[in-house]
Amino acid sequence: MSKYLGFTIIEVLVSLAILLSLITIGIPSLDNFIIHMRVDNEISAMHRMLLLARNSAINNELYVTFCPLDNDNKCTTDWGKKLTVFKDINKNRRYEINIGESIIKIKSAINPNDKLQYGKGRNALVYGPTGHLVIWGGNATFKYCPKSHENKSRGLVISTSGRVYETAYNAKRAQDTNRSGKIIVCH
Repeated sequence: MSKYLGFTIIEVLVSLAILLSLITIGIPSLDNFIIHMRVDNEISAMHRMLLLARNSAINNELYVTFCPLDNDNKCTTDWGKKLTVFKDINKNRRYEINIGESIIKIKSAINPNDKLQYGKGRNALVYGPTGHLVIWGGNATFKYCPKSHENKSRGLVISTSGRVYETAYNAKRAQDTNRSGKIIVCH
């Protein structure tokens, strides 16, 4: 008597039906999870870069700038592009290798469908040797807003002292808010 090992066609079809049902139920949750992780990863990467910029300024006793650079190596307001931390000897918000400035760290651009804003018209953060921001009015909030998922927006608040604070989830509002209770919204 021969014994066959394997599954019958009925067992395979029932297994596939169960698997498809689970996938159909799980895909919307997976999409939300992916968006949440993307936003968290971007906020964490920016937070680390801001800490690096501040610590570099303090430890090396010089000016360090954090900004998106254009093709002429000048800081621009297009925060969704590649972000750069560099030694800015003359604090002119321009990366100039010929005077001894050097790049400390680069972060790749965000998802092109998302938005990253910093203040209104601000093009850079410049940390001084004390770790404080040296540009008047430099303190503001970075707002990261994923397209079509505004309720998952998060932010980083930068104080005049140069310290960085992440926004926190507010259960009553079901969104992230800053320390004053304001919801993170991109315009």
